[in-house]
Amino acid sequence: MTVSAEDYLAVVTETIGRVAASQREAVGRAADLIAEAVRADGVVHAFGTGHSEALAMEIAGRAGGLVPTNRIALRDLVLLGGEPADRLGPLLERDPAVAHRLYELAPVRPTDVFVLASNSGVNGAMVEFATLVKEHGHGLVAITSTRHSGRMASRHPSGRKLSDLADVVLDNGAPYGDATLPLPGGGAVGAVSSITAALLAQQVTVEVVARLLAAGERPPVYLSANIPDGDAHNNELEARYAGRIRRGS
Repeated sequence: MTVSAEDYLAVVTETIGRVAASQREAVGRAADLIAEAVRADGVVHAFGTGHSEALAMEIAGRAGGLVPTNRIALRDLVLLGGEPADRLGPLLERDPAVAHRLYELAPVRPTDVFVLASNSGVNGAMVEFATLVKEHGHGLVAITSTRHSGRMASRHPSGRKLSDLADVVLDNGAPYGDATLPLPGGGAVGAVSSITAALLAQQVTVEVVARLLAAGERPPVYLSANIPDGDAHNNELEARYAGRIRRGS
């Protein structure tokens, strides 16, 4: 295999097809869990660290997505928790202690459900956060790479991984190391986990909406803010969840 845009496209296309086929049942189970929460006036909290933060942005606050969604990020420690900016850094996701503060800062209610994304599924903050989610009785959907996670030792004191704690595990199909095109002398280029995680997030969202429609309900779905009447539509729906969903940095 050479290193080219065409080769990368071929790998991405194959991976998308494999993930779509293999995760169909799990997508349905995740949609059941989330639809049940939304119908019970729950909110979907999405959390990812590193590049997996993109998954939280895919779920919370975008056009065509569910309104009752909230994005949790490590920067909440600074923006909402008053900690100094130098608290943030690339190794923070390995610290289990930060999970407790993040959960405290989140506007969580008992009916809420969580979607957590981590390609490796082994870092301390993510595993501890998942532990807290389950200890508080919330439903939990995990998006991870089972191939990568399976080759890693947990960085959490319990020895558990994200996939060990989730009610539903969605496998993003990424290889060990995430990148797909081998380079001469070692290493690889062309990561895929963000693409397939976004696919899974959108598939779950569509299936949640399908379930709400089947129940005769009007799904609370965003319009683009960049079309006429988009702001008015969105503001009306967001008002139902005042204080429970955040749309900031």
